[in-house]
Formats: sequence, C-alpha cells, structure tokens
Amino acid sequence: MDNADIESADEEFPGRIGGRKYRPVVANDRVVLEMSSMDPGSSSPASETFSDLQASLKKIKAGTEATANTDLKEESLPTHGQANGPQGESKLELFGFDSLVNILGLRSMTGEPIPAPSSPRDGEDVAITNGQPKRADLKLGTLMGVFVPCLQSILGIIYYIRFSWIVGMAGIGESLLLVSFCGLCTFLTGISLSAIATNGAMKGGGPYYLIGRALGPEVGVSIGLCFFLGNAVAGALYVLGAVETFLKAVPAAGIFRETITNVNVTAVGPVESPSSHDLQIYGIVVTIILCFIVFGGVKIINRVAPAFLIPVLFSLFCIFIGIFLARKDKPAIGVTGLSSETFKENWSPGYQNTNDAGVPDPEGSVYWNFHGLVGLFFPAVTGIMAGSNRSASLKDTQRSIPIGTLAATLTTTAMYLVSVLLFGALATRKKLLADRLLIATVAWPFPAIIYIGIILSTLGAALQSLTDAPSWRPRWKFHHWSLSLLGASLCIVIMFLISWSFTIVALALVSLIYYYVSIKGKAGDWGDGFKSAYFQLALRSLRSLGASQVHPKNWYPIPLVFCRPWGKLPENVPCHPKLADFANCMKKKGRGMSIFFSILDGDYHELAEEAKAACKQLGTYIDYKRCEGVAEIVVAPSMSEGFRGIVQTMGLGNLKPNIVVMRYPEIWRRENLTEIPATFVGIINDCIVANKAVVIVKGLDEWPNEYQRQYGTIDLYWIVRDGGLMLLLSQLLLTKESFESCKIQVFCIAEEDSDAEGLKTDVKKFLYDLRMQAEVIVITMKSWDRQVEGGSQQDESLEAFTGAQHRITRYLTEMKATAERERTPLMADGKPVVVNEQQVEKFLYTTLKLNSTILRYSRMAAVVLVSLPAPPVNHPAYFYMEYMDLLVENVPRLLMVRGYRRDVVTLFT
Repeated sequence: MDNADIESADEEFPGRIGGRKYRPVVANDRVVLEMSSMDPGSSSPASETFSDLQASLKKIKAGTEATANTDLKEESLPTHGQANGPQGESKLELFGFDSLVNILGLRSMTGEPIPAPSSPRDGEDVAITNGQPKRADLKLGTLMGVFVPCLQSILGIIYYIRFSWIVGMAGIGESLLLVSFCGLCTFLTGISLSAIATNGAMKGGGPYYLIGRALGPEVGVSIGLCFFLGNAVAGALYVLGAVETFLKAVPAAGIFRETITNVNVTAVGPVESPSSHDLQIYGIVVTIILCFIVFGGVKIINRVAPAFLIPVLFSLFCIFIGIFLARKDKPAIGVTGLSSETFKENWSPGYQNTNDAGVPDPEGSVYWNFHGLVGLFFPAVTGIMAGSNRSASLKDTQRSIPIGTLAATLTTTAMYLVSVLLFGALATRKKLLADRLLIATVAWPFPAIIYIGIILSTLGAALQSLTDAPSWRPRWKFHHWSLSLLGASLCIVIMFLISWSFTIVALALVSLIYYYVSIKGKAGDWGDGFKSAYFQLALRSLRSLGASQVHPKNWYPIPLVFCRPWGKLPENVPCHPKLADFANCMKKKGRGMSIFFSILDGDYHELAEEAKAACKQLGTYIDYKRCEGVAEIVVAPSMSEGFRGIVQTMGLGNLKPNIVVMRYPEIWRRENLTEIPATFVGIINDCIVANKAVVIVKGLDEWPNEYQRQYGTIDLYWIVRDGGLMLLLSQLLLTKESFESCKIQVFCIAEEDSDAEGLKTDVKKFLYDLRMQAEVIVITMKSWDRQVEGGSQQDESLEAFTGAQHRITRYLTEMKATAERERTPLMADGKPVVVNEQQVEKFLYTTLKLNSTILRYSRMAAVVLVSLPAPPVNHPAYFYMEYMDLLVENVPRLLMVRGYRRDVVTLFT
C-alpha cells in the first residue's frame, strides 16, 4: 500500500484512521435507516474521538509508508490436488481437500471427530468524583449507631406477650431448639452482612447498597423494594401492638366496646380484646407522631431512641427480678416459682387446639405445631439491619456494623434461651398458655412497669422500622459464599415453614422486580458476586474442557466476525448491519457467541485511545443488534498483520473462535483497489494455517433481516469434505424465522468417471441418518459439457469467463514485462510466483462450469452455499480473485464455505 492509499483511507470507518476508500452501503437500505435511529449518545464518544484526532493523525501518517505483508511460506500451505490424484489430472483440484467422489471418504466422515471469552482490556474509563465528600452533621459509634438500634428492633412485643405462651405450647426442649434455629439463621445472616461491610468502603444506602454491590443492582432493587415494604408493614404491626397493650392497661381509654371471648380454661376467665376501631384510631395517631420524629432526621431519632430503650431495659430487669422472687402461692394461681418439678412437667411439648385468640380450646379452629411456632417467633429475631441502615451516619462502618450487629444478635439470642429455661420452671403449662401477660403478673414490684416496657419497646421498634424504610436508595466483593448460601437456605426453609403460599407469592414478586430491573434498569458494573461466580465457573469450565478436540455433538460455531468491510459504512455504524444479522443466523439451538473485531491501521501507541473508543462503539452496536458476542479492536501496521495476530491469539483453549466470517470484496475491480486481492488471499491462507473454517458472504447488502421471510430453497453445492459444516449451516438457517419456510437441496459435484448413483445413495443415507430432510442431486463433470437449453445462463457465464481470461492475460503480460525489464523472476504481491498457464485455464474452466450450474439450478434460491477453494500455491492473488469473481458472477446471495478437516456433525450417540 502506498501513501496515496493511506491518505484516502479515512472513508472506510466513521472518523477512523487507516483503511481504504470504498463504495458506501446504499443510504436508503432498511437496516441502515434502522441503524440511523440509534441513540447517538451511546456511540458519540467514539465518533468525537475519531474526529478530534483525524487531522493530527493524518499529518503524522502522511510521511509513513505501510506495506502489506502477505508472504506465506509455501511449505505451510496444503498441496492441492493430492486428494484427487496427481496435479493436473483432476478437474476439481482447485477446491482442495478430498472430493465427494471418494465414497469411502464420505463414509469416513462419520468416524471419530476432530464459546470465546474476550480478554480484559486495560485502561477502561473509570468515573471519578472530584471534590471532598460532604461531611455528615452527626457521626455515630458502635453503641448508639448499631447496637442500640438493632437491640431495639429485635426486642419487640413477641417477647412480652407471646414468648411464655410459646414455651407452654412447645415445651422447654423444643423451645430451645426453636430459639437456636431462628437465632442461627439471623447470626449467619449477620456474618454475611459483616463480610460485605468489611470488604471495602461503604457509602450511604444501608443494606441496599451492600446487596446491590454484592449481588448486582437487579437483586439489590428487587430485595430492597420487598424489604422496604416489609419494614413499612412491620412498623404498622409494632404500632398496633403498642396500642393494644395500652388499651389493655387502660381500658377506660377505649372509645368502642371491647370484644369478650369465653374460653374453657379453669385458670382464667373470659379474655377481653380491644375493639378494632380503637386500634385503628389510636394506631393512626401514633404513626403520625412517629413520622414527625422520623422527619426530624437521624439526629432527632438518636436523641429519642434512648428514651424508648432505657425503660425497656429496666422492664426486663424487673421481669427477671420478679421471676426469682415469685412464690408458689403468690402472686397468682399457677405460678409455682422456679421449680424443678415444673421444669420437668414443661419439658415436653403440649401442642393443642386454640381459638383465634391463642387460648387453648378443644373445639378451637387452630392447631399449633412446630412449623406454626417458627412463623410466630421468627420476627422476634429479625431487625439486625437497623444498624447497617445508618451506614451514612457511622464513624467507621467496617468496625461498627459487624461488632454492633453480631453483639445485638448474640445478646438477644442468649436472653431468649435463658428466658425459655426460666419461664419453663416458673409456672404450670395452663398458666403459660392462658395468661398472655404472665411476665406482667410476676414482674417486680408491680405490673405497670411491664405495660410501659411493652409500649415503649414496640414504639421503639416501630420507630426503627419507619427509619429504615425511607433509607432505601437503589445504587449498589463478597467472599463468604458458603455462609451466605447457608443463611439464605435457612431463610427459605423458614419461609416455607411459615406459609408456603405466601412464600411463593413473595418469591414471584421478587422475580418480577428482578426481571423488570434487569430489562429497564441502567447498566452498571459494580463488581457484584454473581459476576465473580460466573467468572469462576467459566474458568472451571475452561479447565474441564481442556485442549482436546470437541466431540461433534458438543461442537458450537464460534464466529470470528470481521467487521471491517470492503466498503464504506454509514456514520456511527462500526459493522455492516447485515453482517450482524448473519452472525445471529449461525447460533446453534439459540446458543452461541460471536467475536466482532475490526482493525485500525497505524501505530498502537498513537491509536490506543482511539481503539478503546472504537471498541466501546462496536460493543454498543452489537448490543443494539442483539448479537450475543463481544467486541475487539486491534491496532496493527496493516490489515494483513492485524488479522494474522488475531487469528493466532484470539480465544482460550476450546473456546477459541472456529469460523472466520467476512464479506466478499465485490467492489475491488470496480474501484480498482488493487491491494485487496493480496489482503483477501492472505486472510484465507492465514485461516487455513490456523485451522479455522471460513465463511464468506457474497451479496451481503441483500441478506435478509429477521423480519424478511424467505421462500424457495437453500442450495448446497457440496464439492469437498468439510466435516459437515455446510450441512450444519443450512440447518442453522432453517431454525431462523427468515428461512424456516425454505427447503434444502444438496448438489453433489462429481467427476465424470465417478459412480454417481453410488454417491447419491451414500449421501441420501448419510443425510437420513442425520435426520436431515433434503433433496439430493448429483451433477457430474460430463453433464457440464452439454449446452444448456436456451443458453442464457451459459452465455452469461461465458461472457464473464472471456472477460476474466483477457484480464489475466493482460496481468500476466505485465508481470513478464516487468520481470524482463528488471531481470528478476516472475513476481507478484512481493514474492516469486510460478504460473502454469494451462492450470490457470483449467481453474477458470472449473469455476465457469460451476457458475453456469448454479445459475441453471439455483437462480431463484433463497441462498446458495458452495465450497470455497483455497488459494492455489504460487499463483498471484489477482488470479485467485478472478477465479472467485467468476464463481460468484450473477449469483445474488451466496455463502462460500471452507471447513477445517473436523467433523461438526455426527451420526453416533
């Protein structure tokens, strides 16, 4: 390539440096118009970078001379013609490999057989916020910032009015198991919370920030919204508990008449319950008061919280003092005081029927068991998130959250366990079950203290819930996976124990929110645990795959899509739109991944930033086209050198790309781009040496998108053994909506001395065993010699054949004249060549006959697939391009396919 070529190269890629000047894609193409409607914001950085650097880089490159190095060692290329006898004897030697006329070779295809992760790119742009962070007005320590809020949230009304009843129903033994089980669940959750909080700097947002950063924004938002609703509901329940206790302590405060329930228990009389209307009125008033406190901010809340907590702690002190001072006959019937006999009687469970108020009744509608008690007691151990919700107000989140949360969890669990033992030895089972406020009965010095403690504890818990709910903000490394998994499993078990129906509803709600956020939410990479897990799984899978050949049953096409077109693209479109559509057609069973790459001509140090911008633009584009794949941009002195590096290094192990996909350079002669043949031939030779299959698309502008349904046939001109790649591609096309109405025709090209009927029988049997429905047509070389009726197709092919002959003759004459003038061997593309004019004529004749046959049988086909011949050794690249131009002449849509001596389909299970 000379300097003039470089100077005219900016036309190929929007705003990019290097390349060649090409004909643009049709402006009114439907897909081009579709692409033009893309949000320019997603790709504008790349375009701006290109345009800003364009002028200066032109000056830098003006004095630089780039040379296309397409030298290929002759010994590395396969010797063509060996499959079909000595060179010059076979009319199909141009195509290489083994011809299908070798019927035994066809049968051997069923013998023993022969996706791609992108490497991390350095220098990704990182958003950095400048300036000093705004200091909070109040910074709290471990005690007031975490321990007290958690303790206040955990200690609630369940302990005061339900815990003694739970001991009476489950017995001491199962109550200890119940407390240990629920406490273990929250303790493991606390450890997981601590692991996340100590894994880096934590900002405001509380557990939502942690969940989002650990498990991704989708999980953070879905769990966060449900947790927000849970806190709001919990606040309401706490308020109702406080109001109910107040109305029981002060019955005269009730506005409406109480509800009286008669029970068949000798230890107690009728049970009186406050009116639901009183609960609603007082509940609304209390909630409004608490909301005003919450609106005052964290500073006001932390001033009020001790006023709620200190009376609660004092009430607990009074309860334990009263238990130790209780007498058998005083203060109430059924209270035995701490007694070993009572302890033994209450050790075993006493599950029975109760009425709706929880009072034992043989005719009651509710039967209690261990599962039901789990659902009743578990809320008494929750509330461990209260401290982490104040992450923005803590002096040291990494220290305060673990210590405060775990300390509150252990403290309350120990208190519950001790209470089980004391309550079990304090009173008879009937008293435990009937007296809802047993702790008030035995409290020292009088029960009013307990009523105050209950009211303040529930109001404090309600205050914490109302404080935690608004702190949710959806802006979200986590190594303790085993503990997290165990904790999550225990929680799920508990949820199903409580209510399987509500559990299903909750999981469905979380799943819907997760799906909505994943679809509608803004993309963000926060290094969450799922991505880490996916990465580890990918590494393990890669190691398990090893480097051995993949069995055909497990073979998947991994296309390496060459985005750099032989033509100009519209602005902000880094890849031909139809090339992306074709890449989607190569997915096997809806699965697969493609690697889209492009090459920038130039110096890496000069174009590194431009390459990063181009890579982002290409990645945005393939996402827009809904292609499952990754984008890569390589900077190299020339296209040939860049591709040679990519084809050697791209991918890992068996996840390396196995098919190179690119557009056929249809414009090279029309625009006299004489450097294209050498580059094109070099790319094909590199693929052969690297053992990559090749698929070249001719007529890319006419390739249908997913909305354009095709009818007719998919015609395969199966000339050489390719491991079944051409068959597989045709089947993949049938799975797409565009081609699902088409049928497959297989044309087997044989030589005149072959057993055509035997070949047809074997091919039909092979396709039948593959469960592939296709019509098989065998065409021999002899049939090509007959004149086609009407002669139109033959005349078209002959005209192209004559033109190719004249151009090759002129090119060869110029080569000989140059060699004589410079007294050098015959040279082409910078290397010596050996031209056998008889062989050149034969190759032209072969492609002529194949083109004529395609026009005769497949002019109306939806798409034609034909075997791609390898570039003949020691032939000029210009000659090969003439062969290929003659082969594809007047065929509107054609795929040239070359396998790589590996089976991609198999008959065996």
